[in-house]
Amino acid sequence: MGTNKTILMKGIRYLSGALPLFFLGPVVIHSSFKNQGHPMFISVLGLGIITCITGMLLMFLGIKTIMKSLFDQ
Repeated sequence: MGTNKTILMKGIRYLSGALPLFFLGPVVIHSSFKNQGHPMFISVLGLGIITCITGMLLMFLGIKTIMKSLFDQ
């Protein structure tokens, strides 16, 4: 019984994609709330929320893939 290295690397790629989104999403949301009077407020807020949700999804997929590589036969 061993670790499937290709699936493990795929999971690590998911996690490395999620890491910048965890910092970028809250920055964009904070920036949009600072400029509530701007006409693009809703668009920027939506972009920030989508960025945060994408980061959480990539984190979930990364952890799920790593667990698959470690414990599946």
